[in-house]
Amino acid sequence: MPKKRSGGGLTTTQQAAKFLGVAALSGAVLAGIALPAAGALGLAAKGTVEGFDEIPSNLKTPPLSQRTTILDNEGGAIATVYSRDRTVVPLKDISPYMQDAIIAIEDSRFYEHGAVDLKGILRAMNRNVQEGGAAQGASTLTQQYVKNVFVEEAGDDPDKVAEATQQTMGRKVRELKYAIQVEEELGKKKILENYLNITFFGQQAYGVEAASQRYFSKHAKDLKVGEAAMLAGLVQSPTRYDPVNDAEEATKRRNTVLQRMAAVGSISRSEADEAIASPLELKVRKPKNGCITSVSGAGFFCDYVRKTILSDPAFGKTAEDRTKLWNLGGLTIRTTLSPRAQEAANEAATSRVNKDDKVAASVVQVEPGTGKILSMGQSRPYGLDQKKNETVLNLGVSNKMGGSTYGFQVGSTFKPITAAAALEKGISPAQSYSTDWKLSVPMNSFRNCKGAPAGNGNWDLQNEMESEKGAFDMTSALGKSINTYFAKLEQQAGLCETVTMAKKLGYERGDGKPVSDSNPSITLGGTESTPLGMAAAYATFANRGTFCTPVAIEAITDANGKKVDVPKSSCSRAMSEKTADTVNQMLKGVVEDGTGTQAGLTDRDNAGKTGTTNDRVDAWFVGYTPNLSTAVWVGADVGKKVPMYDITIGGQYYDKVCGGCLPGPIWRTAMTGALNASETPSFNPVSVPRAKEKEKDKEKDGGDQDTGDDNEKPGADPIGGITLPPGMIGGNHGGGRGGGNGH
Repeated sequence: MPKKRSGGGLTTTQQAAKFLGVAALSGAVLAGIALPAAGALGLAAKGTVEGFDEIPSNLKTPPLSQRTTILDNEGGAIATVYSRDRTVVPLKDISPYMQDAIIAIEDSRFYEHGAVDLKGILRAMNRNVQEGGAAQGASTLTQQYVKNVFVEEAGDDPDKVAEATQQTMGRKVRELKYAIQVEEELGKKKILENYLNITFFGQQAYGVEAASQRYFSKHAKDLKVGEAAMLAGLVQSPTRYDPVNDAEEATKRRNTVLQRMAAVGSISRSEADEAIASPLELKVRKPKNGCITSVSGAGFFCDYVRKTILSDPAFGKTAEDRTKLWNLGGLTIRTTLSPRAQEAANEAATSRVNKDDKVAASVVQVEPGTGKILSMGQSRPYGLDQKKNETVLNLGVSNKMGGSTYGFQVGSTFKPITAAAALEKGISPAQSYSTDWKLSVPMNSFRNCKGAPAGNGNWDLQNEMESEKGAFDMTSALGKSINTYFAKLEQQAGLCETVTMAKKLGYERGDGKPVSDSNPSITLGGTESTPLGMAAAYATFANRGTFCTPVAIEAITDANGKKVDVPKSSCSRAMSEKTADTVNQMLKGVVEDGTGTQAGLTDRDNAGKTGTTNDRVDAWFVGYTPNLSTAVWVGADVGKKVPMYDITIGGQYYDKVCGGCLPGPIWRTAMTGALNASETPSFNPVSVPRAKEKEKDKEKDGGDQDTGDDNEKPGADPIGGITLPPGMIGGNHGGGRGGGNGH
């Protein structure tokens, strides 16, 4: 009968026999015990191991999570992001001292035994039996590597991590089985390389290259003997031996490793003594992870890139696939961000709106003809510390991409879209309407795309000032932002046609819902959109009528240097070149002598439009040159809307904020900085008919005063005045159904 320990437990020998017996019954262990590395495992691989499944491919080449680097369009780094801070390097790029140190302290017989070290097992079994614990310890580097692969795959899932690290006989058997197969197929050198790349070294550093950078600010290939010993000592307990938080404990552990290296002959005793006498000499590099580390205020753009990868089917059919790609990392993402434009946008956004103001500013720039997003700037810094007025809410984009719930009403910046729809229908820019400063229009005079009336009752609206009444043509109405004119123009051009034009220009609500074709107040900006959407829409005018979808990514390569397909901008004609050219000429007037004079550039062709909404809760300026389109929005970013009357913003008092007096100068700063020293192309010149010119000609000819539109559509209103039903004049400020107040 076998002898038992007091208390009825098995003897040390019996515990070891039981453990080895279980493993042998599984066909996993004996082939790997005490066999030399050079080919011996291959002799028994198909015999004692045949009862197991084939080795998982991830154990040969584990998908190690690495850092992803996001670059601007010139190749400069914007940010580094990772779920695991790791840079995989080949064994030749790891210091020999590091290789020797990890072997000496973790598995000094690594090159002598097979996947399993019998002597180590028996030694550990004796210790654990004496302590009454489960079988643990004595794991070879190969076994540790196998366990680390499963821990890596578990990611941040606590249940999977627990399963991968549980101290049970079943897990040890599986670990042993895979360790044997790994040794057979990979060999010692590759196992050592993989081990040094997968292991956690504390301080968020995974793998020896990241650890070397974190603690010593140098590459792993340049590690000296003392540095290598310190890193090797961390593996057993990264927290306990953390040199940043406990230099004394880390030094003791380093010295233990150095002594072990000398004992096994990796270094001489004199080398060990010299290194032991030296201080740690850390040169700690703080972890820099995530979009919060972005340069030039590009955190919002960085996050937009992240959300693009997580949401676009081009990067994976399912959300799970896309998340896996992002978390795996190792990507080099070259983006469309222009460092010059981003610096200008960030400077502009913070130049007139302080981070602690009641309102915030957003600046987004898009390149006409390519759809490339060149910048995203905000007055509040990117981050999570609300006490520092930081935010991660990207005011420039849709809710899906990290923006506000709905976006923001765009006010009169929508009016050029109505003008484009009218021109496409054949309505002349000389078309003139004469109204009082208030107007009431029957809702049933507007038709949706199904041909049904837009609604019942009247739509009441008014212009900004009582003096804004009389006759206006399309150019003057855009320059002075006359609400009543555009209500009449939309009535003639068609509500459906106006909405259709908006969609062709990529106009979208911030919440992703379709733009409604049942509310005529859309012409006054009553429907929400985003600065990115408006910048892209106006880029269509600059591009002579061709709309290009916005893109933020130019190219991606994975950890192996393989190209990853990225979504390209899709361009389509939204209007004729003549229509776009005509809008460009009319919007030049806005910045030359209209509501946007404070925004106008003096050194190149430029055009744009102001916009404010009811109670001035949103203020806009959207404008462009032939080679750059920029949208600026100012308003409350969280909580209740803030009427911008009698308000101090950026240290300056405003009795009332207008699109030209605050967003306009911000726009000018952003454009000037982004375009500095760049080419100065001109708009294609066209002659834009004006009502007054035609009236003068008719007066010279002795003819009757005309509407200013020789090809007027049936139902057009004459310049001499429009006939309104009784009680139609009147209404509220901008209309009860939403819409801009005109400027």
